[in-house]
Amino acid sequence: MAIRALQTQAQSQLADVLGLPVDEARIEAQILLRHALGDVSRAWLMARTEQALTTEQLARFDGLLQRRLQGEPVAYIIGRREFFGLDYGLTADVLIPRPDTETLVEAALQRIPASQSCRVLDLGTGSGAIAIAIAVHRPLANVTAVDRSEAVLEVARGNAESLSASNVRLLRSDWFSALEGEVFDVIVSNPPYIAATDPHLSQGDLRFEPSSALVSGEDGLDDIRAIVAQVPAHMASGGWLLLEHGYDQAVQVAGLLEGAGFEDVGHAADLAGIARVTLGRKVKR
Repeated sequence: MAIRALQTQAQSQLADVLGLPVDEARIEAQILLRHALGDVSRAWLMARTEQALTTEQLARFDGLLQRRLQGEPVAYIIGRREFFGLDYGLTADVLIPRPDTETLVEAALQRIPASQSCRVLDLGTGSGAIAIAIAVHRPLANVTAVDRSEAVLEVARGNAESLSASNVRLLRSDWFSALEGEVFDVIVSNPPYIAATDPHLSQGDLRFEPSSALVSGEDGLDDIRAIVAQVPAHMASGGWLLLEHGYDQAVQVAGLLEGAGFEDVGHAADLAGIARVTLGRKVKR
């Protein structure tokens, strides 16, 4: 079967089985096909639409397609995801970086000087997407990224190396447990923030992602509470804390920051206009 016909057939299956919009189904079919052919470029694929695949290539593509038809996220199938203009390697041990989280990176970059050193901490780094994006765009910053899982840190280390983020330090730490005596100018985190009973956990991509990176108590705020309680001991005077959270948690998170004595508490909205990040500054002394 030629590339064009195979892509059209896969697009139809993805739309029918997963209920994807036609455009999204076409993009996913193309991504899987490119991966099956050895991660060829989109231009390469478009220039060879009438080329027939070998039996081996067909079998590889069918295996990838069947995994997607079972609901497995494309990012896990191909082991990669683009985030903030950078290409990250992924495994099922880490959360898939999402466009909404770019809001957190953008808000952090606005508070990190480009022309001088700054101590930055990323809590629960996962794939390293947030920390590495900050490090690449602020090469003078000293970025520390922590996670409690060694398997997760291995993914982050691989990404830091492949993206030449030499100003990132990766540590195994349960939030601040390995950071005694250290203080930072900017602290960012995309912690777990989904309630344990949220029905979305059994739907879509979330079924395949690590629950430890998603779920945080009955109301989804247990980890944010823990972070906010410990931050003051690790925050420099006038430093900023920025937290990503759920679409309906902005008011609650702002209350937690205000209760902890932060000033200039505010929000950063994602592309849909939803308050996705809440931030505050430690009072200067």
